[in-house]
Amino acid sequence: MRIVPHLLGAAIAAALLTTQAHANELTGTLKKIKDSGTITLGHRDASIPFSYLGNDPRQPVGYSHDLQLKVVEAIKQELGLPELKVRYNLVTSQTRIPLVQNGTVDLECGSTTNNIERQQQVDFSVGIFEVGTRLLTKKTSGVSDFADLKGKNVVTTAGTTSERLIKTMNAEKQMGMNIISAKDHGESFLMLESSRAVAFMMDDALLYGEMAKAKKPDDWVVVGAPQSFEIYGCMLRKGDQGFKQVVDTAISATFKSGEVNAIYNKWFLQPVPPKNLNLNFPMSDELKKLIANPTDKSAEQI
Repeated sequence: MRIVPHLLGAAIAAALLTTQAHANELTGTLKKIKDSGTITLGHRDASIPFSYLGNDPRQPVGYSHDLQLKVVEAIKQELGLPELKVRYNLVTSQTRIPLVQNGTVDLECGSTTNNIERQQQVDFSVGIFEVGTRLLTKKTSGVSDFADLKGKNVVTTAGTTSERLIKTMNAEKQMGMNIISAKDHGESFLMLESSRAVAFMMDDALLYGEMAKAKKPDDWVVVGAPQSFEIYGCMLRKGDQGFKQVVDTAISATFKSGEVNAIYNKWFLQPVPPKNLNLNFPMSDELKKLIANPTDKSAEQI
């Protein structure tokens, strides 16, 4: 059968238009954001210097939050929504995963460890930070490593990987520790500062953040061999590949451009609110590698 050239051209054009229309169809979180004109960001109130409430109790700040705002800018461009509204929703260690799962929060960037167990519940962006789990204690406490905690009161934050690790260590090594699970990092440090615990186990960067807001920062020290290395990622709903691609691309672009170095210096090598103290926490070799080669795998999968 002979095909008339102009009819063939029309058929190809129609096919291309149909393909383009399908490609432009929005689903999942991107459709939710487009339809509502709003994105809801999950944030923490005391994860210094990642995501916390500084001098303005209505406005989260921090390293992770600055990266989160890079994602917001990318979504504005992707959806053609320059006036996209940003709504903030406070989350805790216990509520952050359920609030992402049920659609209350679209994106959570704080101090959430990407691990295999959590990957069954949510998806993670490419990693945004890497930490080691260590101890914060008074310089005069006599604690220099985890073995010194035998029979002592130790605090950690409920719903964290540190809580799981310290409980496992206590059981396996029969250390007789009394483990206190506080509701957030601020309460954990209060337990430590008021001598109800001799040490606070958590991610090293967060411990430096707590030390920076102490009444007398020079009284404290971070000690102990890291019990794990963990990668933080931003959380989003599971299986939402379109949204994940935008998130990953925005974060990776911030890494590749070098903008991440200025963000890091702002929060880890310069005075930060609320007390304008410097964490003096240089970028680790592990984080430099993560920035050079972004991945959404957990530390245990690498």
